[in-house]
Amino acid sequence: MIVLAMDTSTRTGSVAVAGEDGLIAEYNLNIAETHASRLMPMIDQVLKDAHLTITEMDAIAVGLGPGSFTGLRIGIATAKGLAMALNKPIVGIPTLDALAHNLSYTPGLICPILDAKRGEIYAALYHYHGYTLPGGRQALKKLTEDLVLTMKELLRRINEQVTFLGDAIDIYRDPIEKELGKKVSFAPHHLRLPRAANVATLGLEKLKAGEKGPLPKIRPLYVRRAEAEVQWQERKKKSPLTG
Repeated sequence: MIVLAMDTSTRTGSVAVAGEDGLIAEYNLNIAETHASRLMPMIDQVLKDAHLTITEMDAIAVGLGPGSFTGLRIGIATAKGLAMALNKPIVGIPTLDALAHNLSYTPGLICPILDAKRGEIYAALYHYHGYTLPGGRQALKKLTEDLVLTMKELLRRINEQVTFLGDAIDIYRDPIEKELGKKVSFAPHHLRLPRAANVATLGLEKLKAGEKGPLPKIRPLYVRRAEAEVQWQERKKKSPLTG
C-alpha cells in the first residue's frame, strides 16, 4: 500500500509518499508562501521524483491540525478532492500527534507547541512507552487532549523532564527555561517542524486497522473558534437588535 500524505497546518508545507516498507519521498518547504500556490506543485514534484503517478496511490493521509485555519482548509480540501477524484480511502491525523513522533525515542515528556496567536499555543503532552510497535515505530502515549492555552497554563502542568518541539519555541523559549530550568530540553531545529512522513506512517497504521473516512468526517481540528467568528459573536452581543 502506498500513501500520499500532506500537512499544511503551519507555515511549513510538507508532502510525502510512503509505503509499508517506509518513506519513499518527502518534500518540505518552510518559506513565507501560501499553501494555495505551492501545495499542488509540491505534490506533482514529489510524485515525479518518486517515479510514481497519482493513480498509483492507494490512499490519502492529511494533517488535521490544530494550526493555521486557512492552511488547514487548503490541505484538507486538496486531500479530500484527490480522494474523491481517485476513489481512494482517506485518513486524517492530528498534527500534534504527527509532530510528537519526530521524537519517538525521547525519554520523559514530549511536548509539541505551535503558535496559536493571541498569546496562546496549541499543545499536547506525550510519553514514550518504551516499546516498539509492529513495523518498528516507537509507541507514544498521549496524556492530554489537544489544548489551546497560554504558555503559563501549560507550564503549570509540567513537573518532570520534558522536551519541546514546534514553531512556538522561538517565541517562548525564555519563559520556558526560566520556569523549568534543567528539566527542559529543546529539539534541534530540523526536528521542530511537522512532517508529512509521520502523517503517512500514522495514516498507514490507521488504514491497516480499518480506520478511514468517510469524506464528511475528515474535518479540521480547530480546537478553538476562528478569529472572525469570535469577532462576529462579540458584535452580535453588542448589537441593539439582538435579544
